[in-house]
Amino acid sequence: MSTHGPLVDPAGLPDWLGPVVAATENLDLGLWRRFAAPGPGSRDAAVLMLLGETEDGPDLLFQLRADTGGNHSGQVAFPGGGAEPGDAGPVDTAVREAVEETGLDPTGVRPVALLPRLHVPVSGFDVAPVLAHWERPSPVRAVDAAETQAVARIPVAHLADPANRFRVSHPSGYTGPAFAAPGMLIWGFTAGLLTMLLAVGGWERPWDTGDVRDLAQAWRGVGSGVRS
Repeated sequence: MSTHGPLVDPAGLPDWLGPVVAATENLDLGLWRRFAAPGPGSRDAAVLMLLGETEDGPDLLFQLRADTGGNHSGQVAFPGGGAEPGDAGPVDTAVREAVEETGLDPTGVRPVALLPRLHVPVSGFDVAPVLAHWERPSPVRAVDAAETQAVARIPVAHLADPANRFRVSHPSGYTGPAFAAPGMLIWGFTAGLLTMLLAVGGWERPWDTGDVRDLAQAWRGVGSGVRS
């Protein structure tokens, strides 16, 4: 199987999704992996970038991780996690993890494309993003309070709105993209993936890349705690 590209014929998808899936075949890998190239000796993982559709247009499913003190504690993420021996590949991993974390019905999820693997140094994972179409949405919830605080469907239009985009700086020297959503701050690896998805999907709008905010202040601005 190719390391990235469509898993289905884009022509058979909704008009808003087909071009996005078709574009995954000819990604600029240098630009994509400038964010985080795969690393040697890393563990395999996958995340599910699940695109549904409402009367307000496409949306994405996110989870707010439990505030447990781990590497990604209290952060917003796409559902996902590490591969297990019984997984047939990244699609299996991403869907299985999403079911475990959000309780979604997997029969309504249609994986449509694989995106290039990216490395997350803080956790040592090589993450395969799986793009999927939520053909038949089902109720979702935070299945395990020890792992997830909340789940939310956020409209792509909200995420692409320049008023909700800025950059954050961390005391470690990290500066990267961020998105504000009701009660949530999306930053770090997830914000990097989302930035690239908006560009690939043609959803990106001009925004003020010079708006750099302190990470702790940005968290307080959305009503969340912050972990270093």
